[in-house]
Amino acid sequence: MQHNRLKKQSGFTLIEVMVVIVILGVLAALIVPNVMGRGEKAKVDTTVIKLQSIAGSLDQYKLDNGKYPTMQEGGLDALVNQPASAKNWLPGGYVKGGYPKDSWDNELQYVMPGTEGRAFDLYSFGADGQSGGEGTDADIYFKP
Repeated sequence: MQHNRLKKQSGFTLIEVMVVIVILGVLAALIVPNVMGRGEKAKVDTTVIKLQSIAGSLDQYKLDNGKYPTMQEGGLDALVNQPASAKNWLPGGYVKGGYPKDSWDNELQYVMPGTEGRAFDLYSFGADGQSGGEGTDADIYFKP
């Protein structure tokens, strides 16, 4: 006697596969927007930290030389290359790695004297490298 045995098939049904795909799609829709903008936010945060560091270097320059570097002395370049007028300039400079740049590799902006009674203004033009803008393109100012 032969018995026909029915093989029990294992696996997922089409409905089960579709439900999993829908769940993954919903999760992706919730997670991806939160993760995508973090890289640019990190660059903004890093630029703020760089501005604070350069401001500290400017303060050290002032302690050593009695004043902040003027635009005629090269502005921020005076932190890297000794101006003739800086008699107590720190050997090796005040900034390692050359001329200070922001996280988008744009040169930082320095104006001396500053506006609104500040000794200097120190800022980055943001991601687009141009004055103004919104979001990550907005200018980022050092605020003492």
